[in-house]
Amino acid sequence: MVDGFLIIDKPAGCTSHDIVNRVRRILGTKKVGHTGTLDPFATGVLPIAVGEGTKAIPFLDEGIKEYQAVLRLGLATDTLDFTGTSLHEADYSMVTETGLRTAMEALIGDIEQIPPMYSAVKQGGQPLYKLARRGLEVERTARPVTIRRFELVAFDPPVARVLVCCSRGTYVRTLADDLGRNLGCGACLTELRRTVSGPFRLADALTVEQLEALVAAGQLSSHLLSPLAMLAHLTRIALEQDGARLVRNGQVPYGCRAPGLAEGECCCLTGDDGTLLAVARQQQGQLVLQRGFVTS
Repeated sequence: MVDGFLIIDKPAGCTSHDIVNRVRRILGTKKVGHTGTLDPFATGVLPIAVGEGTKAIPFLDEGIKEYQAVLRLGLATDTLDFTGTSLHEADYSMVTETGLRTAMEALIGDIEQIPPMYSAVKQGGQPLYKLARRGLEVERTARPVTIRRFELVAFDPPVARVLVCCSRGTYVRTLADDLGRNLGCGACLTELRRTVSGPFRLADALTVEQLEALVAAGQLSSHLLSPLAMLAHLTRIALEQDGARLVRNGQVPYGCRAPGLAEGECCCLTGDDGTLLAVARQQQGQLVLQRGFVTS
């Protein structure tokens, strides 16, 4: 049984769920999931959880994401990217590199974004993209996001290559559209490549073809990331044998405490050999089990 996380370098032209299905076939298991959905045209880091790794997904810290993106000035579309229908084209010749950098800097920090209509955000129980495909546009509530870095890498009008470091929930498509509005000429996204998603890095990613070759050669373990390693941001509490046995039976050992753990904060309970046994949450001064992990 394979347990843990893989980082797939998602290619363009397929959905995140398509990748999950391919990994299921390669590994011969149904227990596969992903975090951080990428649009079909986007590429890069797609974290894939396998086996017991799927249980760790809710506790991951993917608060920081990084992207390499390409923007096209002078064009606005209904999807905010090149896959959509053109809404209008405008002259971009007045945009200088200095003016572009100034407009980008104005979007750095804590800002609010209105989710695009072509997104999986639900309103009234319906994903927005389903409403958009029916020609409907509804009012959406702005959401707070944080843009940590928004840097110009290269500018060859009308194309701008940029680097974005942002909080979870940020739509880079919306960032491009907002930038275009501020510049007065419009802009849309033409390329998007995710390089970082929390603890997952592009440098550690595999293509689906590389994954297939590793499995065939029996060398998958060298690229498998353990659930415990991906929960490194959580406090760890090591238990002795008796305590570990209780946790495996779904109980928190009497007197087990996590000093300094804030209300609602989670921690990892491990065996004395470092094996991940469970994730527990601090509730009213006590630890409550949230998810147990099967260990051999």
